[in-house]
Amino acid sequence: MILMDNRHAHITDSFRSLRIGIYGAGSMAEAIIRGLTEKRLIAPDRIAVVNRSNTERLEELQRRYGVAADNSPQGKVQLLQAADIVLIAVKPKDAAGALAELKTCLRPGALLLSVVAGLSIATMQRIAGPVPVVRTMPNTSSSIGLGATGVCWSDETTVDQQEAALHLLQAVGYATVVAEHDLNMITGLSGSGPAYVYYLMEAMIAAGIDGGLSAEQARELTVQTVRGAAEMVRLTGEEPGELRRKVTSPGGTTAAAIETLEQYQFQQALRSAIHRAEARAQEMGEQIGRVTF
Repeated sequence: MILMDNRHAHITDSFRSLRIGIYGAGSMAEAIIRGLTEKRLIAPDRIAVVNRSNTERLEELQRRYGVAADNSPQGKVQLLQAADIVLIAVKPKDAAGALAELKTCLRPGALLLSVVAGLSIATMQRIAGPVPVVRTMPNTSSSIGLGATGVCWSDETTVDQQEAALHLLQAVGYATVVAEHDLNMITGLSGSGPAYVYYLMEAMIAAGIDGGLSAEQARELTVQTVRGAAEMVRLTGEEPGELRRKVTSPGGTTAAAIETLEQYQFQQALRSAIHRAEARAQEMGEQIGRVTF
């Protein structure tokens, strides 16, 4: 991860002067708006949001955060042309159309930043032109400022643009710089990762209820257990496997549970799931890349 060392204050001042345009008004767009405005990294009136057609959603974001919003054809173009960074935050199926529209809206030198799963730098530049591009893969925990994001960029990006992108992404959690070929792996690991944890929690809660606990008790015990386990890894710096071994006494209850999980090939199933998500991200990217205009 790039550290911002002693130039942090200068970069922050530079970042505050930028204008950010966001194409898309879903949960990820809102997470980034919330992170930027709540941490006061940039004034709300320097953020503009547009989308394909949902004017009511834009009005909601405008009321909630004080950002600029306009979905009229002329207003949309004006807001996007004024932006130094244009964030594309749409569903993969809508990405090609959005990029084609952005091609006529990006001003020279503007940075295109994508949070669309599977959308490669090459595809973005093929559709939108040879613009500076930052490709990222955040996750839904960004909505509470605890996101995990992988990021890479095209050769056309400047150092200032790279650091501005990191400022933006760090507003919603942790960001790490990787090679582009690792982005699909990050999609499978941390992009889809919260769902795997929720799936585990569903099973834990159901088991608690099966065993006679109330739904509320099972839920709260599960939430605190998962939260505590994650904090143990973070605060101690120890490997998860080592922490697991410390609480798994031979012949004890935890050992019996782990043996059962191993019988069902729990770890292998999860690893296979992550790699399937990685492959699906690749497939989605290829589908977008085949679109022609």
